[in-house]
Amino acid sequence: MLQGLDTAALPAARGPLSDAVITALRSEPDPGRTLAAPGPADPYGDDLQLALHVCYELHYRGFLDVAPEWEWNPGLIRLRSEVEGVFLDALHDDLPGRPGVGDVLDELLVEPVDGRGVSHHLLARGEWWQVRELFAHRSIYHLKEADPHAWVIPRLTGRAKAALVAVEFDEYGGGRGDRMHSQLFARLLAGAELETGYLRYLDHVPAVLLATVNLMSALALHRARRGALVGHFAATEITTAPNATRMAKALQRMSAHPDCVEFYTEHIEADAVHEQVMRHDVVGDLLAREPELTDSVVFGVRATELLEQRLSDHLLGAWEDGRSSLLRPL
Repeated sequence: MLQGLDTAALPAARGPLSDAVITALRSEPDPGRTLAAPGPADPYGDDLQLALHVCYELHYRGFLDVAPEWEWNPGLIRLRSEVEGVFLDALHDDLPGRPGVGDVLDELLVEPVDGRGVSHHLLARGEWWQVRELFAHRSIYHLKEADPHAWVIPRLTGRAKAALVAVEFDEYGGGRGDRMHSQLFARLLAGAELETGYLRYLDHVPAVLLATVNLMSALALHRARRGALVGHFAATEITTAPNATRMAKALQRMSAHPDCVEFYTEHIEADAVHEQVMRHDVVGDLLAREPELTDSVVFGVRATELLEQRLSDHLLGAWEDGRSSLLRPL
């Protein structure tokens, strides 16, 4: 069993598929055991997304009382691959057409005409309880920020590899443990009087949030999807600075704890630089070397934006109705 890490307990199941995975993980791993999906599941639904997230988490910190050998158990890997295929097929179906790389990257910098977005809402008229909910949602990724993208490093070469490592170096605090972005987010949670434990809010967040995190792992764990993971990373870095600017102003308006503000101010200047590095030095060099990855990079960008838009619509829809966006309100 894993010791010495901030490791979470297994979450509660949300349907037959996630129940099958979680029940299996409570037993001893048998390499000859066959695991089968109980039946079809909604590719964007809670049951499938939680099952995927639990499978992926075995490659990160694992879970309390789950044997590490489950990480590469053949039966579980086969089941995960099947479920992962359902998710990615749905994304491909929802993203028809083949736009160019330059077009999709340029679109990331176009602000919505109606100013509709989570950071826009929080800056203009957001309330503190909504901010705390956003923090709980984002904790599922930000407490392991940069880890999924690190999988692509050994799969790149030349300038693309060196430039991506430079961006990751910043994400990991420039070599200072206390400045790692995951640590800054933990301090943000404490400043908002939320719990800082790893995956502490996993049982609270809905599928629409889990899908945004699962996409990273679905791309990161496969060398064949390295182009899409680079596209995802580029989309994330390009859109962070303007959103972080609005979030910092929103938090200052609400007189939030300085640690809450610092997480976003840290991202404003750094990610403005990262945007150019990712666009030209990483994506540009990668596609100059491997032009056949163009469609994969574009898919990574577009899938990221699709899932982030779904999350934004969910958050704003709930808040505009005056209700919690979480499965379990804080």
